[in-house]
Amino acid sequence: MEVENVSMERYLNKYIRLDLPRKIILLSGPRQSGKTTISKMLSTDYDYLNYDNPEHRVALLERSWDRERELVILDELHKQKNWKSWLKGIYDTEGIPPAMIVTGSARLDVHRKAGESLAGRFFPFRLHPLDLKEIKKYLPESDIQSAFERLLLCGGFPEPYLEGSRRYYNRWKRTHLDIILRQDIVAVENIQQITTIETLIQLLRKRVGSPLSYSSLARDLQCSDRSVKRWLKILENMYVVFKVTPYHRNIARSLLKSPKYYFYDTGQVAGNEGVKLENLTACALLKECHFIEDCLGEQLSLFYLRTRDGREMDFFITCEDVPSLMVEVKWADSSLSPHFGSFSKKFSDIKQVQLVGKLNREKTFPGGVAIRKAANWLADFTLL
Repeated sequence: MEVENVSMERYLNKYIRLDLPRKIILLSGPRQSGKTTISKMLSTDYDYLNYDNPEHRVALLERSWDRERELVILDELHKQKNWKSWLKGIYDTEGIPPAMIVTGSARLDVHRKAGESLAGRFFPFRLHPLDLKEIKKYLPESDIQSAFERLLLCGGFPEPYLEGSRRYYNRWKRTHLDIILRQDIVAVENIQQITTIETLIQLLRKRVGSPLSYSSLARDLQCSDRSVKRWLKILENMYVVFKVTPYHRNIARSLLKSPKYYFYDTGQVAGNEGVKLENLTACALLKECHFIEDCLGEQLSLFYLRTRDGREMDFFITCEDVPSLMVEVKWADSSLSPHFGSFSKKFSDIKQVQLVGKLNREKTFPGGVAIRKAANWLADFTLL
Protein backbone atom coordinates (compact mmCIF):
# COMPACT_ATOMS: atom_id res chain seq x y z
CA MET A 1 0.00 0.00 0.00
CA GLU A 2 1.70 3.18 -1.19
CA VAL A 3 0.56 6.34 0.61
CA GLU A 4 3.73 8.43 0.70
CA ASN A 5 1.99 11.35 -1.02
CA VAL A 6 -0.14 11.82 2.09
CA SER A 7 2.72 13.86 3.51
CA MET A 8 2.51 16.35 0.63
CA GLU A 9 -0.82 17.97 1.39
CA ARG A 10 -2.83 17.63 4.58
CA TYR A 11 -6.52 18.39 4.92
CA LEU A 12 -6.01 21.81 6.60
CA ASN A 13 -3.48 23.28 4.17
CA LYS A 14 -5.82 25.05 1.77
CA TYR A 15 -7.86 26.58 4.58
CA ILE A 16 -4.77 27.87 6.38
CA ARG A 17 -3.49 29.41 3.14
CA LEU A 18 -6.73 31.37 2.79
CA ASP A 19 -6.32 32.88 6.26
CA LEU A 20 -2.57 33.56 6.33
CA PRO A 21 -2.85 37.03 4.69
CA ARG A 22 -5.44 38.11 7.27
CA LYS A 23 -4.66 36.71 10.71
CA ILE A 24 -2.05 35.01 12.87
CA ILE A 25 -2.58 31.25 12.52
CA LEU A 26 -2.49 29.21 15.74
CA LEU A 27 -1.97 25.58 14.76
CA SER A 28 -2.15 23.07 17.61
CA GLY A 29 -2.38 19.31 17.78
CA PRO A 30 -0.66 16.20 19.13
CA ARG A 31 3.13 16.05 19.01
CA GLN A 32 4.35 14.53 15.69
CA SER A 33 0.96 14.85 14.01
CA GLY A 34 2.57 16.92 11.24
CA LYS A 35 2.21 20.58 12.32
CA THR A 36 5.73 21.66 11.43
CA THR A 37 5.69 19.69 8.18
CA ILE A 38 2.52 21.29 6.84
CA SER A 39 3.62 24.73 8.06
CA LYS A 40 6.72 24.47 5.91
CA MET A 41 4.57 23.39 2.94
CA LEU A 42 2.62 26.63 3.02
CA SER A 43 5.47 28.58 1.41
CA THR A 44 8.95 27.97 0.06
CA ASP A 45 10.00 31.36 1.46
CA TYR A 46 9.84 31.04 5.25
CA ASP A 47 11.86 31.67 8.40
CA TYR A 48 11.57 29.04 11.11
CA LEU A 49 12.18 29.41 14.85
CA ASN A 50 11.61 26.66 17.43
CA TYR A 51 11.40 27.62 21.10
CA ASP A 52 12.97 24.27 22.05
CA ASN A 53 16.20 25.36 20.28
CA PRO A 54 18.40 27.58 22.52
CA GLU A 55 19.71 29.65 19.58
CA HIS A 56 16.18 30.17 18.32
CA ARG A 57 15.06 31.31 21.78
CA VAL A 58 17.64 34.10 21.60
CA ALA A 59 16.28 35.14 18.20
CA LEU A 60 12.76 35.17 19.63
CA LEU A 61 13.94 37.33 22.52
CA GLU A 62 15.58 39.73 20.05
CA ARG A 63 12.64 39.46 17.61
CA SER A 64 15.26 39.04 14.92
CA TRP A 65 13.56 36.76 12.39
CA ASP A 66 13.84 37.64 8.71
CA ARG A 67 11.02 40.05 7.93
CA GLU A 68 11.77 39.86 4.22
CA ARG A 69 10.42 36.33 4.18
CA GLU A 70 6.88 35.55 3.07
CA LEU A 71 6.13 33.43 6.15
CA VAL A 72 7.42 33.20 9.73
CA ILE A 73 6.89 29.90 11.60
CA LEU A 74 7.14 30.01 15.40
CA ASP A 75 7.17 26.47 16.77
CA GLU A 76 6.31 25.52 20.40
CA LEU A 77 5.90 29.20 21.29
CA HIS A 78 3.40 28.38 24.06
CA LYS A 79 6.37 27.37 26.24
CA GLN A 80 7.47 31.02 26.35
CA LYS A 81 6.19 32.97 29.33
CA ASN A 82 3.37 35.41 28.47
CA TRP A 83 3.52 34.33 24.83
CA LYS A 84 0.07 35.72 24.02
CA SER A 85 0.90 39.25 25.15
CA TRP A 86 4.23 39.00 23.35
CA LEU A 87 2.52 37.93 20.13
CA LYS A 88 -0.15 40.61 20.47
CA GLY A 89 2.52 43.29 20.69
CA ILE A 90 4.16 42.09 17.48
CA TYR A 91 0.88 41.91 15.58
CA ASP A 92 -0.28 45.33 16.78
CA THR A 93 2.98 47.08 15.92
CA GLU A 94 4.02 45.20 12.74
CA GLY A 95 0.90 43.53 11.40
CA ILE A 96 1.03 41.26 8.34
CA PRO A 97 3.14 40.67 6.18
CA PRO A 98 5.06 38.59 6.85
CA ALA A 99 2.39 35.99 7.46
CA MET A 100 2.81 34.25 10.79
CA ILE A 101 1.93 30.74 11.95
CA VAL A 102 2.37 29.62 15.56
CA THR A 103 2.39 25.89 16.25
CA GLY A 104 2.24 23.97 19.50
CA SER A 105 1.81 20.45 20.82
CA ALA A 106 -0.44 21.74 23.60
CA ARG A 107 -3.77 23.48 23.40
CA LEU A 108 -3.00 27.07 22.59
CA ASP A 109 -6.05 28.33 24.49
CA VAL A 110 -5.26 26.87 27.91
CA HIS A 111 -3.07 29.64 29.32
CA ARG A 112 -5.38 32.43 30.42
CA LYS A 113 -2.88 34.77 32.06
CA ALA A 114 -3.01 37.08 29.07
CA GLY A 115 -6.81 37.01 29.04
CA GLU A 116 -8.26 37.51 25.59
CA SER A 117 -5.31 39.59 24.41
CA LEU A 118 -5.25 37.91 21.01
CA ALA A 119 -8.99 38.27 20.39
CA GLY A 120 -9.65 39.32 16.80
CA ARG A 121 -6.04 38.77 15.76
CA PHE A 122 -5.90 35.02 15.09
CA PHE A 123 -7.66 31.98 13.64
CA PRO A 124 -7.15 28.63 15.41
CA PHE A 125 -6.71 25.28 13.68
CA ARG A 126 -6.39 21.84 15.28
CA LEU A 127 -4.45 19.23 13.35
CA HIS A 128 -5.32 15.58 14.00
CA PRO A 129 -3.45 12.42 13.00
CA LEU A 130 -4.43 10.61 9.82
CA ASP A 131 -7.81 8.94 9.48
CA LEU A 132 -9.48 6.94 6.72
CA LYS A 133 -11.24 9.97 5.26
CA GLU A 134 -7.94 11.79 4.75
CA ILE A 135 -5.97 8.71 3.68
CA LYS A 136 -8.58 7.78 1.06
CA LYS A 137 -7.51 10.70 -1.15
CA TYR A 138 -4.21 8.93 -1.78
CA LEU A 139 -5.41 5.34 -2.16
CA PRO A 140 -7.21 3.26 -4.74
CA GLU A 141 -10.64 2.13 -3.53
CA SER A 142 -9.46 -1.45 -3.12
CA ASP A 143 -6.94 -0.44 -0.42
CA ILE A 144 -9.44 1.08 2.05
CA GLN A 145 -9.74 -2.12 4.07
CA SER A 146 -5.97 -2.54 4.41
CA ALA A 147 -5.63 1.12 5.45
CA PHE A 148 -8.34 0.51 8.06
CA GLU A 149 -6.46 -2.48 9.45
CA ARG A 150 -3.21 -0.53 9.55
CA LEU A 151 -4.87 2.28 11.53
CA LEU A 152 -6.08 -0.24 14.11
CA LEU A 153 -2.59 -1.72 14.32
CA CYS A 154 -0.35 1.37 14.25
CA GLY A 155 -2.60 4.36 14.87
CA GLY A 156 -2.80 7.41 12.61
CA PHE A 157 0.35 9.37 13.43
CA PRO A 158 2.08 9.84 10.06
CA GLU A 159 5.51 8.36 10.86
CA PRO A 160 4.46 4.96 12.28
CA TYR A 161 1.44 4.70 9.98
CA LEU A 162 3.55 5.13 6.86
CA GLU A 163 6.10 2.66 8.21
CA GLY A 164 3.29 0.14 8.73
CA SER A 165 5.18 -2.10 11.14
CA ARG A 166 3.89 -3.00 14.60
CA ARG A 167 7.48 -3.49 15.79
CA TYR A 168 8.39 0.00 14.60
CA TYR A 169 5.23 1.46 16.12
CA ASN A 170 5.89 -0.10 19.52
CA ARG A 171 9.32 1.52 19.65
CA TRP A 172 8.03 4.84 18.33
CA LYS A 173 5.19 5.14 20.84
CA ARG A 174 7.52 4.74 23.83
CA THR A 175 9.75 7.60 22.76
CA HIS A 176 6.75 9.68 21.69
CA LEU A 177 5.08 9.41 25.09
CA ASP A 178 8.36 9.88 26.92
CA ILE A 179 8.95 13.23 25.19
CA ILE A 180 5.45 14.41 26.11
CA LEU A 181 5.81 13.40 29.76
CA ARG A 182 9.40 14.43 30.42
CA GLN A 183 9.78 17.44 28.16
CA ASP A 184 6.45 18.99 27.18
CA ILE A 185 4.56 18.59 30.46
CA VAL A 186 7.56 19.66 32.53
CA ALA A 187 8.04 22.72 30.31
CA VAL A 188 4.42 23.89 30.51
CA GLU A 189 3.02 22.54 33.79
CA ASN A 190 4.43 22.76 37.31
CA ILE A 191 4.16 19.06 38.07
CA GLN A 192 6.48 16.44 39.52
CA GLN A 193 4.41 13.23 39.57
CA ILE A 194 5.45 12.03 36.11
CA THR A 195 5.66 8.36 37.17
CA THR A 196 2.11 8.51 38.55
CA ILE A 197 0.86 10.07 35.32
CA GLU A 198 2.53 7.23 33.42
CA THR A 199 0.59 4.77 35.57
CA LEU A 200 -2.61 6.75 34.94
CA ILE A 201 -2.07 6.40 31.19
CA GLN A 202 -1.65 2.64 31.56
CA LEU A 203 -4.94 2.47 33.48
CA LEU A 204 -6.70 4.57 30.84
CA ARG A 205 -5.50 2.28 28.06
CA LYS A 206 -7.57 -0.54 29.59
CA ARG A 207 -10.67 1.59 30.20
CA VAL A 208 -11.23 3.13 26.78
CA GLY A 209 -14.93 3.36 25.93
CA SER A 210 -16.11 2.84 29.51
CA PRO A 211 -17.57 5.57 31.74
CA LEU A 212 -14.76 6.61 34.04
CA SER A 213 -14.90 6.82 37.82
CA TYR A 214 -12.50 9.43 39.19
CA SER A 215 -12.81 7.83 42.64
CA SER A 216 -11.83 4.42 41.30
CA LEU A 217 -8.76 5.86 39.57
CA ALA A 218 -7.86 7.77 42.73
CA ARG A 219 -7.96 4.56 44.76
CA ASP A 220 -5.77 2.76 42.23
CA LEU A 221 -3.25 5.61 42.23
CA GLN A 222 -3.52 6.27 45.98
CA CYS A 223 -4.24 9.95 45.51
CA SER A 224 -7.19 12.36 45.63
CA ASP A 225 -9.98 12.74 43.08
CA ARG A 226 -8.79 16.30 42.59
CA SER A 227 -5.31 15.12 41.58
CA VAL A 228 -6.74 12.63 39.08
CA LYS A 229 -8.91 15.33 37.48
CA ARG A 230 -5.94 17.69 37.26
CA TRP A 231 -3.71 15.08 35.62
CA LEU A 232 -6.44 14.09 33.16
CA LYS A 233 -6.85 17.74 32.21
CA ILE A 234 -3.12 18.01 31.59
CA LEU A 235 -3.24 14.93 29.34
CA GLU A 236 -6.13 16.52 27.45
CA ASN A 237 -4.24 19.79 27.05
CA MET A 238 -1.23 17.87 25.73
CA TYR A 239 -3.37 16.01 23.18
CA VAL A 240 -2.77 12.58 24.68
CA VAL A 241 -6.43 11.83 25.42
CA PHE A 242 -9.78 13.52 24.86
CA LYS A 243 -12.97 13.42 26.88
CA VAL A 244 -16.48 12.55 25.68
CA THR A 245 -19.26 13.42 28.10
CA PRO A 246 -22.81 12.02 28.19
CA TYR A 247 -25.34 14.19 26.38
CA HIS A 248 -27.83 16.17 28.37
CA ARG A 249 -29.86 19.14 27.21
CA ASN A 250 -28.55 20.87 30.29
CA ILE A 251 -24.85 20.88 29.38
CA ALA A 252 -23.78 21.65 32.96
CA ARG A 253 -25.45 18.45 34.16
CA SER A 254 -23.77 16.39 31.45
CA LEU A 255 -20.34 17.58 32.59
CA LEU A 256 -20.99 16.26 36.08
CA LYS A 257 -21.69 12.73 34.88
CA SER A 258 -19.09 10.06 34.16
CA PRO A 259 -17.10 10.85 31.00
CA LYS A 260 -15.34 8.46 28.65
CA TYR A 261 -11.74 8.98 27.57
CA TYR A 262 -10.19 8.07 24.24
CA PHE A 263 -6.62 8.29 22.91
CA TYR A 264 -5.57 10.41 19.94
CA ASP A 265 -3.30 7.46 19.18
CA THR A 266 -5.53 4.41 18.63
CA GLY A 267 -2.48 2.16 18.82
CA GLN A 268 -2.26 2.95 22.55
CA VAL A 269 -5.55 1.19 23.27
CA ALA A 270 -5.26 -2.07 25.21
CA GLY A 271 -8.26 -4.21 24.37
CA ASN A 272 -9.99 -6.25 21.71
CA GLU A 273 -10.72 -5.14 18.16
CA GLY A 274 -14.09 -3.73 19.16
CA VAL A 275 -12.57 -1.33 21.69
CA LYS A 276 -9.91 -0.24 19.19
CA LEU A 277 -12.60 0.34 16.56
CA GLU A 278 -14.57 2.47 19.02
CA ASN A 279 -11.46 4.57 19.69
CA LEU A 280 -10.76 4.89 15.96
CA THR A 281 -14.34 6.05 15.40
CA ALA A 282 -14.12 8.56 18.26
CA CYS A 283 -10.96 10.02 16.70
CA ALA A 284 -12.58 10.32 13.28
CA LEU A 285 -15.71 11.99 14.65
CA LEU A 286 -13.78 14.47 16.81
CA LYS A 287 -11.47 15.30 13.91
CA GLU A 288 -14.44 16.07 11.68
CA CYS A 289 -16.08 18.19 14.40
CA HIS A 290 -12.89 20.22 14.85
CA PHE A 291 -12.41 20.57 11.08
CA ILE A 292 -15.93 21.92 10.59
CA GLU A 293 -15.59 24.31 13.52
CA ASP A 294 -12.10 25.60 12.61
CA CYS A 295 -12.53 25.80 8.84
CA LEU A 296 -16.26 26.31 8.26
CA GLY A 297 -17.36 28.07 11.44
CA GLU A 298 -20.13 25.67 12.46
CA GLN A 299 -20.32 24.46 16.07
CA LEU A 300 -20.35 20.66 16.45
CA SER A 301 -20.07 18.68 19.68
CA LEU A 302 -19.34 15.02 20.40
CA PHE A 303 -21.16 13.18 23.21
CA TYR A 304 -22.38 9.71 24.10
CA LEU A 305 -25.86 8.67 25.24
CA ARG A 306 -26.68 6.76 28.40
CA THR A 307 -29.93 6.26 30.33
CA ARG A 308 -30.35 5.52 34.01
CA ASP A 309 -31.22 1.90 33.21
CA GLY A 310 -27.92 1.41 31.36
CA ARG A 311 -29.00 1.75 27.73
CA GLU A 312 -26.22 3.36 25.78
CA MET A 313 -25.27 4.73 22.38
CA ASP A 314 -21.54 5.08 21.74
CA PHE A 315 -21.59 8.50 20.04
CA PHE A 316 -24.03 11.37 19.61
CA ILE A 317 -23.32 14.48 17.52
CA THR A 318 -25.01 17.85 17.81
CA CYS A 319 -24.72 20.68 15.27
CA GLU A 320 -25.35 24.13 16.72
CA ASP A 321 -26.85 22.29 19.74
CA VAL A 322 -29.32 20.40 17.52
CA PRO A 323 -29.03 16.57 17.57
CA SER A 324 -27.87 15.30 14.18
CA LEU A 325 -26.28 11.81 14.39
CA MET A 326 -26.26 8.66 16.56
CA VAL A 327 -23.51 6.06 16.11
CA GLU A 328 -23.15 2.60 17.64
CA VAL A 329 -19.94 0.59 17.12
CA LYS A 330 -19.63 -3.21 16.97
CA TRP A 331 -16.82 -5.45 15.80
CA ALA A 332 -18.66 -8.44 14.35
CA ASP A 333 -22.30 -8.20 15.45
CA SER A 334 -24.48 -7.53 12.39
CA SER A 335 -27.73 -7.61 14.38
CA LEU A 336 -29.22 -4.20 15.12
CA SER A 337 -28.62 -2.88 18.64
CA PRO A 338 -31.95 -2.80 20.54
CA HIS A 339 -30.99 0.56 22.03
CA PHE A 340 -31.74 2.34 18.75
CA GLY A 341 -35.44 1.76 19.38
CA SER A 342 -35.52 3.59 22.70
CA PHE A 343 -33.30 6.48 21.62
CA SER A 344 -35.08 6.92 18.27
CA LYS A 345 -38.23 7.85 20.17
CA LYS A 346 -36.41 10.70 21.88
CA PHE A 347 -34.41 11.90 18.85
CA SER A 348 -36.48 11.64 15.70
CA ASP A 349 -35.34 12.78 12.26
CA ILE A 350 -31.61 12.34 12.86
CA LYS A 351 -29.14 10.06 11.12
CA GLN A 352 -28.61 6.72 12.84
CA VAL A 353 -25.86 4.27 11.95
CA GLN A 354 -24.35 1.12 13.43
CA LEU A 355 -20.77 0.56 12.36
CA VAL A 356 -19.48 -3.02 12.18
CA GLY A 357 -15.83 -3.91 11.71
CA LYS A 358 -16.47 -7.31 10.10
CA LEU A 359 -19.68 -7.21 8.04
CA ASN A 360 -20.80 -9.31 5.09
CA ARG A 361 -23.84 -7.28 4.05
CA GLU A 362 -24.88 -3.70 4.70
CA LYS A 363 -28.51 -3.06 5.68
CA THR A 364 -31.05 -0.27 6.14
CA PHE A 365 -34.14 -0.69 8.35
CA PRO A 366 -37.60 0.89 7.98
CA GLY A 367 -36.97 3.30 10.84
CA GLY A 368 -33.94 4.70 9.01
CA VAL A 369 -31.16 2.98 10.97
CA ALA A 370 -28.32 1.82 8.70
CA ILE A 371 -25.79 -0.92 9.41
CA ARG A 372 -22.58 -0.09 7.57
CA LYS A 373 -19.14 -1.60 7.19
CA ALA A 374 -16.94 0.54 9.41
CA ALA A 375 -14.06 0.97 6.94
CA ASN A 376 -16.35 2.19 4.15
CA TRP A 377 -18.36 4.56 6.31
CA LEU A 378 -15.33 6.09 8.03
CA ALA A 379 -13.77 6.79 4.63
CA ASP A 380 -16.81 8.72 3.32
CA PHE A 381 -18.91 10.14 6.16
CA THR A 382 -19.84 13.79 6.61
CA LEU A 383 -21.41 15.55 9.59
CA LEU A 384 -23.04 18.41 7.66
